[in-house]
Formats: sequence, C-alpha cells, structure tokens
Amino acid sequence: MKWLLIGAALLLAPTAARADPCEGRLPERVGEPFAGIVRYVGDGDSLCLGNTTDPAAWIEVRLSDFDAAELHSPAGRADRERLIRVVGRRWLDCTAVRGRNGRVIVYDRVVASCRLNGRPVGDLLRAAGGREGGN
Repeated sequence: MKWLLIGAALLLAPTAARADPCEGRLPERVGEPFAGIVRYVGDGDSLCLGNTTDPAAWIEVRLSDFDAAELHSPAGRADRERLIRVVGRRWLDCTAVRGRNGRVIVYDRVVASCRLNGRPVGDLLRAAGGREGGN
C-alpha cells in the first residue's frame, strides 16, 4: 500500500513544462528549402518537421503566413488542434524566409513558408476556420 501511495503521488505531482523535442539543424539562409513530415505541433503556428523519428533531426518551424493565438490564450488550444488536423503527420515543403524582424531564425525556430500539396499552410488554416490573432 505504501508503494502504491508513493507511485500515485509521483504521478500526480506537478512537473516542469517540457520544451518541444525538436533539436535539428535549422536552415539559416533565406530561400533555403527543406521538407519533412510534421512530427510535432507546439501551438497554432509552430511545428517540427523530420524525415526520421529521431527528434535530434527535427527542424522547428514558425509559420510565416499565419499568426495563431498564443497557446495559453482562450483560443490557443483550438488553434493548435486545428494545425494538427490540417497538417499533422503530413509532408510539408518549406522555404526559409525572413520574419517581421528581418531574421530567418527567431526564438530557436526557422521562419518558413510551408506548403502541403502545393497549397500554403496559412491558406489551409484560414479555410479550416482559423482566425489570426497571435503575436
């Protein structure tokens, strides 16, 4: 009984939030193409692409053509779920671009224009009911 209580306490104890698992090399030049399967979705406009199941090779992307609500905001979780429905486990073709601040890499993510079957992901999110409103 004692071990059962200890095990339950460990499972229910608060844990530190984990950062996304994406650890691959980020494209650094404007126009640099890259592609892969969506392996992880962090929020409504951030995801990770990878050609393997190894997170050490996944590229973290900030979509350039859609600003979703922040994850902790009222619409944040719905925006994340929408991105999962639209592109989860699918192949995306991306190109590194400059963000609003002129940099290609922002907050350890590459800013990129990504397409699913030739269609911009931002357009697909808007067609699926996504409303922009993030930062």
